Amino acid sequence: MSVKKYQKDQLLIPESTNCELQDVFRIYGKEYLDNNSASKQQQKVMGHITVCRTAALGGHLEVCKECSCERNAYNSCRDRHCPKCQTMVKEKWLNNRKAELLPCGYFHNVFTLPHDLNLIILCNKKVCFDILFAAVNETLQAFSKDPQWRLTGSLGYIAVLHTWSQVLLDHFHLHCLIPAGALSFDKKKWKHARKNKKYLFKITSLAKEFKKRYLGKLQKAYDGGELIFPGSTEKFATQGVFDKMIKKVASKKWVVYIKRPFAGPEKVLEYLGRYTHRVAITNNRIKIIDNGQVLFTYRDRAEANKIKEMFLPANEFIRRFLLHVLPKKFMKIRYYGFLSPRSKKKLIPLLRKLIDRTAKVPEKLQETVEEMMFRITGRDVTLCPECGKGKMVKIKELPGPFW
Repeated sequence: MSVKKYQKDQLLIPESTNCELQDVFRIYGKEYLDNNSASKQQQKVMGHITVCRTAALGGHLEVCKECSCERNAYNSCRDRHCPKCQTMVKEKWLNNRKAELLPCGYFHNVFTLPHDLNLIILCNKKVCFDILFAAVNETLQAFSKDPQWRLTGSLGYIAVLHTWSQVLLDHFHLHCLIPAGALSFDKKKWKHARKNKKYLFKITSLAKEFKKRYLGKLQKAYDGGELIFPGSTEKFATQGVFDKMIKKVASKKWVVYIKRPFAGPEKVLEYLGRYTHRVAITNNRIKIIDNGQVLFTYRDRAEANKIKEMFLPANEFIRRFLLHVLPKKFMKIRYYGFLSPRSKKKLIPLLRKLIDRTAKVPEKLQETVEEMMFRITGRDVTLCPECGKGKMVKIKELPGPFW
């Protein structure tokens, strides 16, 4: 149903006001928790987002030097699931990655887990996600060592976990950004991937190897008692049922998707900015909160990314969002091979010399938070919102949080 069919006086939040995830939690969060189970981590995330940039978190009082205008500036919750708190984190992360870009093309692979495993994964997120990272890494490194792919060296890449579909359902997949080549085992030569190739390795072969390694590790975790089976997954606790499920999933074709290769480091950085620090849904996609319903937009992949609208009951909307809360301290972005934390400081300068000595080295920006905000938004956040001339100066701390 179109947004235009709604009258402003029917809305819990006026149409002129931007609807946000925070508003959904503020209006319907308590009702959801009263009638549904949620883990401590999920409850914590809901609490953080609900009070983000409100008096509950404290902040400071600012005054304009010119017109004496005052305003309260409240603190952010800094939760990685909060759509308000990712811009600055993303920009700082991107700035740090600039110094690690290599002067070569990049490939983008996406490894997707079949939905038949979703129930087990949701009950064992940390174990199953760790297995996903490990299986993908072993698969890629094994292929890079295989002479038939004409590399015979070590790969380096960044892997980013995503857990959602456009309509907030559970869809577990790993994005891998891979420089187009390998470092020889003696670290004396850079072996370029074949030119004009649309993929680094054959996708059907990758998918088969990925499936074998993931299911092998999942079986090992089951045999070692690392998996739990509460509620709707209880049936899988028995050996026979679990084995049948493994055989069923093993008989299916797994998906490894290869996106078009990147033309160069600049395009990689542009891509990273869009993808790495995404949350399940951004505030600009939430259009209406009305009578226990949430209207949001999504891209329909089956229809050439056509933008559509979907209504969900608020409780179902919250349930779907909470599916994507990650385990505490879980690392959703990881680095492998010559891009791993223990290797990159030494190997990246070496790789630049081996690939292209004349290539310009990207420089990290040295800027303040205010300068960063001006670069991103084009707005000087230190200027007075009233007179537009004076600078806002902090004069007083505001207490918080209140718990």
